[in-house]
Amino acid sequence: MDMETLMAQASALQDKVAAAQSKLAASHVKGIADGGACIIDMTGKYDLVNITIRPDVLARGADAVAALVAAAYLDAKAKADEMIDTVMGAATAGIPLPE
Repeated sequence: MDMETLMAQASALQDKVAAAQSKLAASHVKGIADGGACIIDMTGKYDLVNITIRPDVLARGADAVAALVAAAYLDAKAKADEMIDTVMGAATAGIPLPE
């Protein structure tokens, strides 16, 4: 493979990855805990957009609220991880790697 072809492939890959990152930044996932008692909205780049906690949850105490927020975050992160794998996998699919 000549250097010109390699550089063209690298440039194409860079463009695809940049587009994929933009798509992830514009995409949202929702992490849900306890049937919707706590909902976390985050982007595909792990940026926190919003946390919603039902008012009745606050009566359970700080430890319960913290546990629900953590559970909702982990759910959102798992969904974001899956989205990242899908989007970035599609962006890099078919790109031959140099030997």
